[in-house]
Amino acid sequence: MSTLRTAIVAEALTWLETPFHHQARLKGCGVDCANLLAGVFAAVGLVPAIALDAYPQDWHIHNAEPRFLRELSLYADPLPTGAQALPGDIAMFQYGRHAAHGAIVTNWPQVIHAWKDQGRVVLTEADSGPLAGRFAGLWRVRGVA
Repeated sequence: MSTLRTAIVAEALTWLETPFHHQARLKGCGVDCANLLAGVFAAVGLVPAIALDAYPQDWHIHNAEPRFLRELSLYADPLPTGAQALPGDIAMFQYGRHAAHGAIVTNWPQVIHAWKDQGRVVLTEADSGPLAGRFAGLWRVRGVA
């Protein structure tokens, strides 16, 4: 695994057990899934300190606009269907009308994500439990080989 991928996973793991808090990004205090991604990739120097616009918790249920993917596409590219998930990649999951939940791959199918239902940042399997059947694709932040 590359040094950069190791750094991404190591940084993501430092967020474990951070409470879930909508629109927050403060390690140990509160974070949601979008801000976890922004915080981790900024900490390793791949993206600037991104200020996400305000968004309601249920925007993905009532709105057809793929807001999460639009923002993600500013810094990352989707991988082709069937691409191998590597540590440090982003796994997106379908909730509501589109891919609206993001996680960082640690060792596929294991991912780390801020999970509202568990109330904190957790390590889970992408192919079992509540994420099973929701996988919507992989993304890779520009600069990660």
